Amino acid sequence: MHPEFSHIDDWVFDLDNCLYPASSGLFTLIDARMNAYIRRLLNVNETEAHRVQKSHFYQHGTTLAGLMAEHGVDPHDFLNDVHDIPLDKIDADERLAEGLGRLPGRKFIFTNGDEPYARRVLGRLGIEEQFEAVHCILANDLQPKPRLHGYELLLERFEIDPGRAVLFEDMVKNLKPAKALGMTTIWVDNGSEQAHQAYDPAIVDFRIENVGDWLHQMLDGEL
Repeated sequence: MHPEFSHIDDWVFDLDNCLYPASSGLFTLIDARMNAYIRRLLNVNETEAHRVQKSHFYQHGTTLAGLMAEHGVDPHDFLNDVHDIPLDKIDADERLAEGLGRLPGRKFIFTNGDEPYARRVLGRLGIEEQFEAVHCILANDLQPKPRLHGYELLLERFEIDPGRAVLFEDMVKNLKPAKALGMTTIWVDNGSEQAHQAYDPAIVDFRIENVGDWLHQMLDGEL
């Protein structure tokens, strides 16, 4: 293993557009479900629904957070609806599975989605059994990343020492609280929407493009 990671006990991964490439277009399907949900909720056309959706995403961290704050949306109803998508755009990733399997220590998913959806995606990728637990938006008291509250709950729930933990994220802004808490931060720069938002080299320890490839390079000391 590369010596810079020899002290790491806990490996924390975001899910969407992080453990699979943004180019798969999976999140585009979720976007479409969100748009349809907002059209029904507010009785507006597709263009206005898109504006509302993105406004909430940028202002509140997630579309759901904005809809809850401004329209009183039931989070369970929203999450069940927008995650009701086919997963045929992603496939089992043997290289990622092998890399995760070689990691010493515990592995967690930390996502703004909900656990049932996360487990569907992990199952499709062939890596569900690699993870100790899924820490989702519901476990965060519905406070999305990058709000500090969810990070603190994650560390407390699993007794994680932030100085001995890594967070992998496709959104730079979601690395800031982790860095402030003392975690090592890895930006998975693979084309996510607004991935560069709030970019600051001081909060990005490592920048990578593919988690599976990087894990093998790190574990073989080839970084």
